[in-house]
Amino acid sequence: MALQINATNPEHPALLLELPWHLPLEEWPEEYLVPLPRGISRHVVRYARAGDEVIAVKELAQRPALREYELLRDLDRIGIPAVDPLAVVTGRTDPAGEQLESVLVTRHLGGSMPYRSMFETTLRPATMHRLMDALAVLLVRLHLAGFAWGDCSLSNTLFRRDAGAYAAYLVDAETGDLHPELSVGQREYDLDLARVNISGELLDLEASGALHPSVDPIEFGTEICARYQGLWQELTRTSVYPAGKYHYIERRIRRLNDLGFDVAEMQIEHASNGDTVIFVPKVVDAGHHQRQLLRLTGLDAEENQARRLLNDLESWMATQDDYAPGDPLGARPEVLAHRWVREVFRPTVRSVPPELRGPMDAAEIYHELLEHRWYLSERAQQDIGLGTAVEDYIRNILPKARTTLRPADD
Repeated sequence: MALQINATNPEHPALLLELPWHLPLEEWPEEYLVPLPRGISRHVVRYARAGDEVIAVKELAQRPALREYELLRDLDRIGIPAVDPLAVVTGRTDPAGEQLESVLVTRHLGGSMPYRSMFETTLRPATMHRLMDALAVLLVRLHLAGFAWGDCSLSNTLFRRDAGAYAAYLVDAETGDLHPELSVGQREYDLDLARVNISGELLDLEASGALHPSVDPIEFGTEICARYQGLWQELTRTSVYPAGKYHYIERRIRRLNDLGFDVAEMQIEHASNGDTVIFVPKVVDAGHHQRQLLRLTGLDAEENQARRLLNDLESWMATQDDYAPGDPLGARPEVLAHRWVREVFRPTVRSVPPELRGPMDAAEIYHELLEHRWYLSERAQQDIGLGTAVEDYIRNILPKARTTLRPADD
């Protein structure tokens, strides 16, 4: 059987032909390899260079190699965070004519790290919680797409920090299976495997002295189940909001925030019987909201202020007719963000008399107004609007606040 390279890109076979496919992967010379940290795998895996690409090469039998290649292509088509499949190489033989195992080739995920490399310096528990959150997000997204992983673990995941965000990527789809929809039993099986695998991996780290002494491996394995269940419920329950009750949307965002997740994307679908909302969550690092708000609007705010303002901006953008994420004809987020500053943020802040503002800056004033609108809307069980909230805030809240803040000798 002659050497065959099935590739997603016509340019890849020519680049891949330069690699020593006649040698078992364990015997590849150093000149072909790239020294990057590797996770634990049941197969031989090496990083190599093919032209300008850094690739991951995994040796396995032909049938599972072709199957995993197709599964990864399916996941790529539906937008699931996973490694990018490039090719499958079959028909390999050594110089004596003996058959060698086939190879799956994927693109190296830039900036990513296997979990063991991240634990080379003892991770703080807070960082570990965020990594577990990222893995919970990945598992929920896979299940929403109908993908049963079959072997969810830290070893089969790559983690990447990108502009303050933590993201988890599937790196091994060998045991997976794609369905139109998963049953409760299929999801629970995946989740139980995740719990057992993660606890085992952390126990292994504990034995090697690489785990923070305050971390309980069993509790952390159980934690992903709780994070998954809360996120699954909040993301999958059907909600149709009556017209004018946008504070219900804010309530959903707050619940996601309470779970430790932020809204990366929100889509509002208008229907005759109300508005349906779809959320996409992500896990973020400290200072992420400050950087994002500054990038989008030019506003410099504290982290909690920025988080609140970004939630309001996201809600407002989703109601604009020219907002179409992913549509090149739609308005760019930066354009809409500056429109929000010009048409919503600045007029609202300026409506508060300067003599009543005291030491509060513009971001804090707007944050306070949003909180007051939320309180009034919850009490009235309908969205009372920002204008009404401003009037009530100026009339009933600010005078009392000024009295409280006034110095004793004033």
